[in-house]
Parts: sequence; structure tokens; C-alpha cells
Amino acid sequence: MIQTLGSCLGYCDEPKRPNVIFFLTDDLGYADVGCYGATKVKTPNIDALAANGIRFTDFHTGASICSPSRACFLTGAYPQRCGLYMGINPIRNEHWFLGLNPDEITLAEQFQNSGYQTYMIGKWHLGKEPEFHPFRHGFDHYYGMPNNAGHTAAFYDGTKEVYAKTPLAQLTKLYTDRAVEIIQEDRDEPFFLYFAHNYPHTPYKAGKDFVGSSRDGVRGDVIEELDWGIGELMKALEGAGIAENTIVIFTSDNGPVKPQYAKPYRGTKYVTFEGGHRVPFIFHWPAKIRNGIESDTPVVAMDVFPTLSEIIDQPLATDRVYDGVSLTPLLNGGAISRPNDQPFYYYNCENLQAIRYGDWKLHLPRAQRQLPLWDKNKTFVNAAAPALYNLRNDIAESDDVSSSNPEIVQQMVRMAKEARRELGEFMQRGSGQRPTGSAIEDAPIISHGKDWPTVDAATRSAIHAERLRRHPEIKNVHGNKNNRRQTK
Repeated sequence: MIQTLGSCLGYCDEPKRPNVIFFLTDDLGYADVGCYGATKVKTPNIDALAANGIRFTDFHTGASICSPSRACFLTGAYPQRCGLYMGINPIRNEHWFLGLNPDEITLAEQFQNSGYQTYMIGKWHLGKEPEFHPFRHGFDHYYGMPNNAGHTAAFYDGTKEVYAKTPLAQLTKLYTDRAVEIIQEDRDEPFFLYFAHNYPHTPYKAGKDFVGSSRDGVRGDVIEELDWGIGELMKALEGAGIAENTIVIFTSDNGPVKPQYAKPYRGTKYVTFEGGHRVPFIFHWPAKIRNGIESDTPVVAMDVFPTLSEIIDQPLATDRVYDGVSLTPLLNGGAISRPNDQPFYYYNCENLQAIRYGDWKLHLPRAQRQLPLWDKNKTFVNAAAPALYNLRNDIAESDDVSSSNPEIVQQMVRMAKEARRELGEFMQRGSGQRPTGSAIEDAPIISHGKDWPTVDAATRSAIHAERLRRHPEIKNVHGNKNNRRQTK
């Protein structure tokens, strides 16, 4: 039975140095697992995490696409603040040399500084050049397919290429077997495992034992296999005798690509309607949480960093701003320190598109040139005025009440101006933005290919020359025609 927050938390002796598994799925929507309303797939193992943990119903990711969302989780800052707000594609001229700045302090570094072994399995997607490798960001071990298969499908164990083309039907088993191995080998020492699965992002294939297992096609089969993997992890923790004091976090990087998987919310991945940002978030820790809890406390991706840092007694750096708060008071039936009316900013790459303020959500007008290439939402393009919705009674964001609440609109428009000054806007850096990681010193930071021609030709030519020096195979693959196009 799910009980309300704070009504029946049970505790054992104060746990010390818990293990942590942060399980991040890719493109999993709010309604994709049973405990959040899925009906065509069965996810008993994920549901069990929720039944004995905290299931949050108002959790928001930091972005509606992969790269910035991951940067947000790992740094505790808005993607705009930590400099990684674009969807990194290593194939693109304007992106291949970009990544998460090595000067950023990541969750893995927090754990590393606290004496943990740090592991990563799965999708990195925060820069392909060696300067941005997980090893440069606090991970002792890496295993997986670091990019989208459409960018490059290579699979690595550390820096060694295991597969030039990842066997997609084996992906979940490969990942699960390695995670079980980590649990069994590190049972006596604390570990942090960032398990960033590539699924259910396309392309995907289900393992042979799961083909046809769901009532929702291959995607549903893949999700059921993901759930199986969670079950295997939990059995391994039990077998190692460390399940009691292991934190398991389950969530997604952003919403799904199809609207039915985001229900009851409007929108999908790529946009700033709720369906793009609101996803499952489960916090499971038997040593601290004895009974299932359902929490409607608004929480955000930036909260993961300060929460886990507090739990392992690792202080936050004082030379940078964090945009989250610790969720640990919820474990004791208390309230988090963030005011209920603190704004949440919905950026899409560089473009501030919406703000949440309590139950209010304001969608801002935007110009076509501000939109990232993936943003297909034209509802507010060249709009005459902002649109205001009340999420308490209009979760579908369908009833614009701006005309009857002009003071709220004006107040939130002022918030938008302040946010843009600090966190930036299209082609405009903000005062609070930290540098974007670049493998080329002083290179321009351009989010979209459509804006790459704004960089002078000599600079573009020099960047392309460096690319060919590092990756001479590009010339052989694309030929002179492509090379000329890239330097124009």
C-alpha cells in the first residue's frame, strides 16, 4: 500500500557509506512503466522499487533531449549554467570538438573524492574527443556504447573498442552482466554505478528471450527486458548481502518520442510541454525507507547532485552555483529547502521557452531562428503574447488563462528577463554560464549547423583541418566534396 509522504517512514541504524546505482534510461516517458500507468508492458521489478521507495509524480529533467539532460544530472546545474546545453552530435562540424568541460565537478568526482570506486555503464553522449572521456570526469571504469547508434555505434570496454558496431539485441544483457559483475566483485567496498542505458532510444532490438513479450511491439519488449535487468541487479545485491544499504535511483533523461507514452501530459521529447520534461523518478533505499511513499513534491534533475553529495558527506564546491537542493529531508518526513514558488526554467538548447512558478507555467513567444533543429513545436512561434497555464487543474496545458491573470504574466516575464541575463538566450551568453568544453582553444561555441556560417571562413577552415588531423578517416569516407562543404 502506498502511503503519503512522512506518514510511515521506518529506519534502522544510521547507514554508512551506501552504494549507489543511478539507473538512467533514454527516452522513457512518464507512462512507460507500470507504477506510472503503463498498461501494455509489465515492469514488476521497477514497480517493486517504487513500492518500497519514494515514487515522485512531479519530477522534471533539465532538458528535453539527451546531452544537456545528462550534463544536468552529473553537475547539479542547469545545462545552460554548466555550458553543455546543446544536443552533442560528433558528426556535425559545429559539435565534434565540444563536450562537458573537464573543469566541471561531476557526481563521479564527488564519489571518487569520498573513496568510492566509480563505474559507468552505457551512454555518455557528452563529447567524443579524448578530452571529454568519462575517465576525465571521475569514472574509474567505463563500459558501453557512448553515443547514439546513429552517430557512431562502437562499443568500448575502457578505451578498448570491443565492437565496431554494437549488437543491439545483446545490449541489455551485456550491460546487465557487467553490472552484476561489479556488484559481486565490489561487495566489500562502496561503489557508485552510473548505469546510463541507451534504451528505449532508437534504434533498438530486444534480446531473443524478450521478442514478443509485451503488447506494445519491439519498444515494449525492450522495456520489459530493461525491467528484467533491474531485477537481476536487485538479485545480485541481495546475493551479495548489500541490498539494504544500496541506493537505487531510477529515472529517464527526457520524455518519449511518441505522445502516448507521456500521458497524461502534453508533448514529447524535443519540446518544453510537460511531456518532454516530466518523467518517472524513483528513489529506493531500504536502510532508510521501509514503506512505499508517493510524493507530489516538485523535484528536478539538479537535486540529484546535492542529495547524493550530502548522503556521502561530500561538501559542494563553493566556487560555483548549483541549481538543486538536497532531497534528504524527505527521508525523515520533512520538507526540502527550496521554496514552492522558486522558478523552474524550461530551456530548449539556448532558447528559454517556458517558466514554472508554483502551479503556473508560462510559455514564452519565440522566433523560428531561435529554435534548435529538433524542436517541432510551432505553437508559440511568433506568438503575440505569452500563454499561461495552471498545472494544478490543466496538466494538458490547453487552457490559456493569461488574459485573466495579467499580473502573474508580468511577474513571470520579469523572471524570464532575469534568467536570460544569467543563463543566456539564443546566440547570447549569460553572466552565470560556465565555459563549454572545447577540444580547440578559443573555438566558437555554436549550437546549430544553420548558424555555423556566421563563423568566419578562416576559423572554420582551421577547425576542419584539426578535425582531419585527429580523424584522417573522415577525408577517405566523405571525399573532397564534403570537405569543401564543411569549410564554406
